[in-house]
Amino acid sequence: MRGAAALFLTLYLLRALVAEANNALSGAHVWLFAGGLYVAYSALMLPFRQGLSAAVLGGLLCDSMAPVAFGTHLALFSVAHVVVFAVRERLQRDETAVRVTVALLVNLAFFLALSFARLRLVPSGATAFPRMLSDLVWSEVALALIGPWFFALQFRTLELARAQPARTA
Repeated sequence: MRGAAALFLTLYLLRALVAEANNALSGAHVWLFAGGLYVAYSALMLPFRQGLSAAVLGGLLCDSMAPVAFGTHLALFSVAHVVVFAVRERLQRDETAVRVTVALLVNLAFFLALSFARLRLVPSGATAFPRMLSDLVWSEVALALIGPWFFALQFRTLELARAQPARTA
């Protein structure tokens, strides 16, 4: 479980960086979401139990600061971890481009799920679609740019914590 704790520290740093970026971009009416980064590395590289623990902790961290029902991110991150873990043997998961692609797809799924869950609360849902599309595009661009750095940070953190798992397949 040392690996899950080490990854949680990187997820906490990610949450702080995304919050600062959202604060800086608030004047431009842009909101970034990087949920795919919370799940991708742990689902692709860690054993199931250790990766799921990191995803659950990341989900709880996001739930503590989000205007959705508590447990929403926890459920989404857990389901995404199980799905990505199930298909990871079919992927070249040592490649950074594959990790970033998985993070982009998971981020897209999270963004759509959370947006449609909150859309029913907007008086005129049709007027929210351009804003949601803009936020989605900016989030995906930001994730593609910081993804390689973040995966390297997670890899190095696991090395420093001496929690790097042995590769079995």
